[in-house]
Amino acid sequence: MSGIPPLAAEDHTCTGCGLSYPELTLDTARAIIGSLPDAVDAVAGSASGPDLRRRPAPDRWSALEYLVHLRDVCVTYTIRVHRARTEDRPVLEPMLNDLRARRFRYNDRPPEGVRAELAACAAGLGDEIGRLTPADCERVVTRLPGEHRTARWLVRQAAHEVTHHLEDIRRCLSAG
Repeated sequence: MSGIPPLAAEDHTCTGCGLSYPELTLDTARAIIGSLPDAVDAVAGSASGPDLRRRPAPDRWSALEYLVHLRDVCVTYTIRVHRARTEDRPVLEPMLNDLRARRFRYNDRPPEGVRAELAACAAGLGDEIGRLTPADCERVVTRLPGEHRTARWLVRQAAHEVTHHLEDIRRCLSAG
């Protein structure tokens, strides 16, 4: 799987958004994910369809593309957390973000429909996280050879995606 970037480490701290995995409890991560619909409202407000679809540069995603990506993050991480909890060392498929954005026409999606889907998917991910026991948090998943991450990491990574991409959305909308 050449071209697939490696996963962040279990002890990752993002230089872009400042989120620190070791300092992030599962309850806080779940709260970040649960607050996603309200956070999107705060960041995107009443931005128009054209504003949401505008790309700050040809090679950069629009705010709408980030919103659809966050929906897919919630779906993907719901499945990943479930598999971590119920399977022995599952091998996870990469998300292939740019392929998804192109093939599923993220920038053509209706913004209000995306917001409703995002709210439902964030709630579903929160529900799945709520099923994790302390022992489940230590269960291991893999993706690329040599990449071993815990279910705890999956939850933290999902919260990081939310935190980081809300800032991306803010930047897209302020670039206009």
